[in-house]
Amino acid sequence: MSNVSDVLPNKGRKKSTDKPEGRVGIIKIMTNALVKLVAKYLPNPFVFAIILTVIVFALGLILTEHGPMKMLNFWYKGYFSLLKFTMQMIFVLITGYALARSPFVVKILKALAKIPKTPTQAVMFTAMVAYICSYISWGFGLIAGALIAKEVAIQNRGKGLHYPILIAAAYSGNLVRGPSSSIPLVIATDGHFLQDIIGIVPVSSTLFSSWNIIMTVTLFILIPLLYMKMMPKGKDKIIEIDERLVMEDKIEEVKVVLDTPSARLNNSRILSLIIAVPGLIIIFNHFRLNGFDLNLNIVIFIFLILGMIAHKTPIKYVQAINEAIKTCGGVALLFPFYAGIMGMMKTSGLAGIMSNWFVSFSTATTFPLFTFLSAGFVNLFVPSGGGQWAVQGPIMIPAAHAIGADPAKVAMALAWGDSWTNQIQPFWALPILAIAGLSVKDIMGYCMMVAILAGIVISAFLIFL
Repeated sequence: MSNVSDVLPNKGRKKSTDKPEGRVGIIKIMTNALVKLVAKYLPNPFVFAIILTVIVFALGLILTEHGPMKMLNFWYKGYFSLLKFTMQMIFVLITGYALARSPFVVKILKALAKIPKTPTQAVMFTAMVAYICSYISWGFGLIAGALIAKEVAIQNRGKGLHYPILIAAAYSGNLVRGPSSSIPLVIATDGHFLQDIIGIVPVSSTLFSSWNIIMTVTLFILIPLLYMKMMPKGKDKIIEIDERLVMEDKIEEVKVVLDTPSARLNNSRILSLIIAVPGLIIIFNHFRLNGFDLNLNIVIFIFLILGMIAHKTPIKYVQAINEAIKTCGGVALLFPFYAGIMGMMKTSGLAGIMSNWFVSFSTATTFPLFTFLSAGFVNLFVPSGGGQWAVQGPIMIPAAHAIGADPAKVAMALAWGDSWTNQIQPFWALPILAIAGLSVKDIMGYCMMVAILAGIVISAFLIFL
């Protein structure tokens, strides 16, 4: 499969016939307006990253005492600060994709994809599956949502299913904060850097608090319903999955000829098991010792081991990985640029200035809400939960303690703010778009509607519960 992330040109698209006219509501009017706005004005994600870099650089010169050379140094040092994380995301993408390309997993995906019978059911089903997968682990959800969406599109080809809205529904799962969310896990760990102020905050007070569980379930219900309302109607253009993507998804079994020692080694199932069996032991032992800890490393390792088992032989797994690596261009290019932006925001003090501005007019009641809003704004420039906690945590948590706000609720507000504006920030959409073969312009109008809905719901829960 060729690299089809938005960093590179898009593939062609198949258009189907128009759907019957229907009454257009306010949600559909807003959706159509945002889709047109995004198509006209949203630049390529790389260009978007360059523009953000320039904006942060200029703000640093205006709002801080740092000169041009210092801001350049902040950017340069930051550029290399997320290389480990970038490689982790690349490995999540290629090992998850390789696993999904195995015949066994393809059969499972095809079976799941047959559950929805209509385009509306397909989009709502995809949104729900992606949400559940992302709740389990955000890294797993990014890949699983894209793969199930693509298979649903293939199974419903010819039925008038609008492929971009389906992929947007898959990306909407990235909103949810589940057990793999870094901020509540950090403050629940002995020795975290704010322990002297708030102590150890158990996940029962954050992730599994009653208000957070109710809000999580509420969004799980409302997001698919929103997508139902956003479905194309009347003369809206329908773009179905490209036929070339359908053909690329077909797995062709090639007869293996074991006529040389190297061929027998390449196709040896025993060699795969020599790695896979100890790998399974490591995975079992990880969960035995750490509980349900789905961090990025263990997600990658699970994908790796299960992929080797599912492909059966080393050479077949190598071929799947070689195919998967073609989807990683956007991730490899853009993640370091956002690390550079994060470096300027954090080291120059810009993020602190923005956070302190929200703190200045907050009360104990409104502070969680303004923490959420400030986190959403900062997330546009620092799209990393761990990085954002390092920047905003030392400001927001002491302020919460000083004005009498609940630190557990403030921490979760920061976590939700970090995920909220992911729906209008193309950074995290790159892995999904790489698999789907679409442009960020194709999905961002729908994602903005999800951001509006989530902003209203989360704000209400932070104020009233």
